[in-house]
Amino acid sequence: MPSVVHENQYVEKSKRADCTRLVKRFPQCRILVIGDFILDEFIWGDVDRISPEAPVPVVNVRAQSFMPGGSLNVANNIKSLGGLVYPCGVLGRDIHGRMLLMAMRKQGIDTGGVIYDKTRPTTLKTRIIAHSQQVVRYDRESLLSLGKKDCDKIIDFVAKKIKDVDVILIEDYGKGVITEELLKQIIRIARREKKRIVVDPKEKHFSYYSGVTAITPNHHEAYGAVRNGELGGTLSLEEVGQKLLSQLECQSVLITLGKDGMALFEKNGDITRINTAAREVYDVAGAGDTVISVFALALAAGASMKEAAKISNLAAGIVVGKVGVAVCTPEELVAAFDSSRGQRSS
Repeated sequence: MPSVVHENQYVEKSKRADCTRLVKRFPQCRILVIGDFILDEFIWGDVDRISPEAPVPVVNVRAQSFMPGGSLNVANNIKSLGGLVYPCGVLGRDIHGRMLLMAMRKQGIDTGGVIYDKTRPTTLKTRIIAHSQQVVRYDRESLLSLGKKDCDKIIDFVAKKIKDVDVILIEDYGKGVITEELLKQIIRIARREKKRIVVDPKEKHFSYYSGVTAITPNHHEAYGAVRNGELGGTLSLEEVGQKLLSQLECQSVLITLGKDGMALFEKNGDITRINTAAREVYDVAGAGDTVISVFALALAAGASMKEAAKISNLAAGIVVGKVGVAVCTPEELVAAFDSSRGQRSS
């Protein structure tokens, strides 16, 4: 078994300078994001009584808001860090699709990769929140895989953009956009053009990702993929990481471990454990999107796998300290390098 190098969130002075230079290169980095477009709806209200019709709370609605979600939250993360991003996904020809397109334009997200399909609804996630507590969430969506016509349109967009981007990012929410055949064609194009592919995976789709550059599952997804969905077993984290490397034939596997940080497994045999950079955790929503966004940007900026993992860990530590689905800015990230000074554990 390869030896494990343990690191913490402390960034040495020389490495802080290197990391800062990498972040300053983010505005020159171009990322193609392919995945499920989702419209996130938030309904805010108060509860002061229980319904006489059923033992459920009655929410008095006070406000309603909408924002781009799914792979578009990844796109927004990249944009907030200064990177150039080209998202590609599918919308229905419905009111929610129009609302999502408006939200994209409001955030300044490129809409050139929007593909319309009148046969499927725009994915909508509605969260009802009362007194800062989520009461219920309901989804309106189709989980059917995209048809050939839509897949061909995505491939055409990839072929058109491939020479203008540094990294392809696959954001798989399991809503039907990412299919095995689609990924085979994208991987073929990326290899021909010598472009890297990083994937934020869906557990049931791990067999699709063979041949990508890097994958960033959380620990539940990683263990579930290796066990083929079966419970039990005594596999260690190191065994899980090594098995995924072997099965997917990729260059690295970055497993996020929540409060325990991250573990990076590389094809050369290196295993690196990175302690969490979070000081206080208010909300973990969107942290995985931040990890894959910063990881892809850092690789595009010229970082090594280890550097990219450590920078993404710092970024995740920033966003979990905010309430709601949040993003990280370049200024916050650079400040995190400096504030890590003197925090080295013994």
